[in-house]
Amino acid sequence: MWRKGKKRGESGEADLGPAAKLAKTESDDSSGDIVVCELSKNRRVKVRNWQGKIVVDIREYYVKDLKELPGKKGISLPLDQWEILRDHIAEINEAVKGNA
Repeated sequence: MWRKGKKRGESGEADLGPAAKLAKTESDDSSGDIVVCELSKNRRVKVRNWQGKIVVDIREYYVKDLKELPGKKGISLPLDQWEILRDHIAEINEAVKGNA
């Protein structure tokens, strides 16, 4: 049965402890983030290292205690998915022009 936080095939709660701690540590360190562009006041495209993998992160941000923090709304594309999207940009542009 599927449970939040577990990968398929894993059993036992001990497997979740170190993985969750590692993810939190790396997500708190934003020193390697590269802001590629700002789409609007609260939306940004970043390239960053997450759990040892490079991802393209398109996300909304919010302000709390005078700090800008990433919100839940967004998507992080691993490099293989980013390359697929990049290769189809011309087709996406044609579809947008056709529906405008």
